[in-house]
Amino acid sequence: MIRVLGMMSGTSMDGVDAALIETDGVRIGGFGRSAFRAYSDNEAAVLHAALGRWPGDEGVQDAAAISVESHAAMDADFPEADLIGYHGQTLAHDPRGRGTHQAGNGAWLARQVDRPVVWDFRSEDVRRGGEGAPLAPFFHWACAAWAVGQGLLPAQPVAFLNLGGVGNITWVDPQAAAPESPGACLAFDTGPANAPLNDLMRRRLRQSHDRDGRLAASGTADMGIVADFLRHRFFDRQPPKSLDRDQFAGLAGSVEALPDADAAATLVAALAGSVAAGFRWLPQNPATVLVCGGGRRNPTIMAQLARVLPCAVQPVEAAGLDGDMLEAQAFGWLAARVMRGLPTSGPTTTGVPTPCCGGRISYPRSRHDFFRRALDGDDRSA
Repeated sequence: MIRVLGMMSGTSMDGVDAALIETDGVRIGGFGRSAFRAYSDNEAAVLHAALGRWPGDEGVQDAAAISVESHAAMDADFPEADLIGYHGQTLAHDPRGRGTHQAGNGAWLARQVDRPVVWDFRSEDVRRGGEGAPLAPFFHWACAAWAVGQGLLPAQPVAFLNLGGVGNITWVDPQAAAPESPGACLAFDTGPANAPLNDLMRRRLRQSHDRDGRLAASGTADMGIVADFLRHRFFDRQPPKSLDRDQFAGLAGSVEALPDADAAATLVAALAGSVAAGFRWLPQNPATVLVCGGGRRNPTIMAQLARVLPCAVQPVEAAGLDGDMLEAQAFGWLAARVMRGLPTSGPTTTGVPTPCCGGRISYPRSRHDFFRRALDGDDRSA
């Protein structure tokens, strides 16, 4: 087992999550410290201005520099980490077109922090014909297996619902032998999650989000808008499938004429409706849905989900996990898998034809033998 620092800046673009995890890339040995670094208003503005842009476009270099510098600052607080898992900042995602673009160069980061960095997790999956997203599902399987072992979950299929800027769901069978085993995982993006609501709050009220869901709770959803939204062809596509953050930009336009509270309520109803629509694709209803990401802190969202889903809905903390840091932990766990050459995605998570090991490894100097020994079980080297 080694100690890996996973770092993640999601499509909500609020800051950097960092979390330690002890793992060999298969088992979870334990969870360590975590921290969050918020972006400054200027940093957030630069990142938002680069959304939808590709390498070489205006503003991308500045966004990449902010990504590397902010993650390097976080790394300084975790000197005990042996390895870094660095996701970078997603600016554009078009797997059937130009590919996928996460700004930030892991080789730059490796030189700054003087530790090996695993990065660019999505490109190889896309190159092989996959969607490149979501990438947390294999880790969700490991989390479920860990929670079952701890007596925190029954040995039954469960679902993880991540509500970041975009929503994604993972159905997992924790009794499967490995995450790439047939029937172990099914995952896909469900639709827009917090991004439209956060953008609405920022645009209209100069607030980063709807705190405690108060604005949405005070409004009335326009269910005609929600019904139109759910007729989008995306919801009829068989998974695996993935979304770009702004692929449903028309949803924001559809609520533009509504009062603030009604617009927020409509966006929450659309979020819940998109998750419910995704249940048609699951192999069977899970015993429970474990909600992670910022959306689980919004009581209005959680109440809507409980109304429309056919099973229990709980924050992921009910299974002994940290919903704020799950994605950061995921990229730490995935980094360990990349070091061992193990699959990070498969046909039922991203649609890649065969299990795929994505990710690039950048070393500040030659330390490959150290990590090979540690991951092969020689604890003296960890």
